[in-house]
Amino acid sequence: MGHKTGSAGRRLPSGEVQGRARGSRRVPAQTSPCREPLALKALPYHYPDSRPPGTDLAGSYPPRRSPSMSKMRKMRVFYLLLIFLCGAQSYTASRPNIVLLMADDLGVGDPGCYGNKTLRTPNIDRLANGGVKLTQHLAASPLCTPSRAAFMTGRYPVRSGMASRSLIGVFIFTACSGGLPTNEITFAKLLKNQGYSTALIGKWHLGVNCYNKTDFCHHPLRHGFDYFYGLPTTNLRDCKPGEGSVFTSASRWLVFIPLQIIGIAVLTLGVLHFLGLLHVPISVFICLLLLASLILILFLCFLHYFRPLNCFLMKNFDIIQQPMSYDNLTQRLTTEAVQFIQQNAETPFLLFLSFIHVHTALFSSKEFAHKSKHGRYGDAAEEMDWSVGQILNVLDELGLANDTLVYFTSDHGAHVEEVTTKGEIQGGSNGIYKGGKSNNWEGGIRIPGIFRWPGVIQAGLEIDEPTSNMDIFPTIAKLAGSPLPEDRIIDGRDLMPLLQGESQRSEHEFLFHYCNAYLNAVRWHPQNSASLPC
Repeated sequence: MGHKTGSAGRRLPSGEVQGRARGSRRVPAQTSPCREPLALKALPYHYPDSRPPGTDLAGSYPPRRSPSMSKMRKMRVFYLLLIFLCGAQSYTASRPNIVLLMADDLGVGDPGCYGNKTLRTPNIDRLANGGVKLTQHLAASPLCTPSRAAFMTGRYPVRSGMASRSLIGVFIFTACSGGLPTNEITFAKLLKNQGYSTALIGKWHLGVNCYNKTDFCHHPLRHGFDYFYGLPTTNLRDCKPGEGSVFTSASRWLVFIPLQIIGIAVLTLGVLHFLGLLHVPISVFICLLLLASLILILFLCFLHYFRPLNCFLMKNFDIIQQPMSYDNLTQRLTTEAVQFIQQNAETPFLLFLSFIHVHTALFSSKEFAHKSKHGRYGDAAEEMDWSVGQILNVLDELGLANDTLVYFTSDHGAHVEEVTTKGEIQGGSNGIYKGGKSNNWEGGIRIPGIFRWPGVIQAGLEIDEPTSNMDIFPTIAKLAGSPLPEDRIIDGRDLMPLLQGESQRSEHEFLFHYCNAYLNAVRWHPQNSASLPC
């Protein structure tokens, strides 16, 4: 419980850590180069004690300055300049660049730094070795849409209306009128108001329009992002030909069973009419056949139009690829993210790179196909890890690594029940934890959580305190110098005291877990006890 600093590691009052954290080296306390400024006193002018006869006070001005007085004035200017520079440096350190990396459906047991020995994730592992790894990091929901809403706003999705009361808890169609309410405040809005350049690259899945196809009331650009490139909804099997459909069950109940019933009815009535047992007007057969034709035509239209109407890429408000192509898709998203960093290297920026991997339909480029030990899922995960490495590399090349807080996570647990009709497992690993996506067993909500900020966050630490993806909102808002909204409840907590070792315990005494809009479980972590959360 608390911080793990390797064998016999403990924190000293000076901020230096005795012993070595796993995967890290001893890091001295970070001291500011700006020491406490000296007290400055205004130095009065010294006038001659005697003046020539008949010389009034005005005739003595300006007094002749002694060499010592001129030297003191120069010292005053020097100290004032030093204080200004120190203040500017402190202000810069408190306003880091923010890079948020979110996988889609990645399990806590998938990255190597969380125990996986066969899936290769060297760049995610590099991020963990250079920062802090959270081992009780939790999603606010086991589904994409509500979890991402909580992540963006720092609030449980039931507070923003983003938790469904029906069976389907996510947005599937672009034409859905629902979405993240316009009165919700995202961390992108807060940072934009503080002068940050903001961008979302990848998956959004929090709605697009309200009343028509051009109002874009739920679009990322309406929620604080200056730039958007990616999918407005989500990646589905239906978006990639040959990958099956998420509507198999619905098709069976709404199409195939009704057609079977109509077929049986027509056959039965025809036999009865032929045997003379029942007179059936011909109009009845015509109506039944027309009904069957209508169902079949509507189903075929759905199959034909779903992909272009729901699986497309947008750049800001414009559709740039419809339907989207999976060819080198990860490379295109990564290029957009790298270019955004390069274009904003001189100003504070917020980059939210929301990966499409590893949600089905699975895909990967030729460079990664058939290379992993875990089939197509492993290929996709390893390609995503490559993308993480490209982001870390460009930060190093531009000299921004020490000025950038990087966070890696997943929106919820792996979809362990994702298996094709051929028996291919297309879901990830949740390690030792039961359950997965769509349920509140630990496997559905426990997610990777990695922070890196060289020189500010000590490398190689593990923190075993309960934290939430809602905590990102207040954490980066405070780092950017933005006050939190006072007109609403913020459920997240600032993580910096925990990450920097100023606090040994999570501020969350309770964490609530919902199945859509219904309370399903409560995690209790007594504040005055060393017991495990339950």
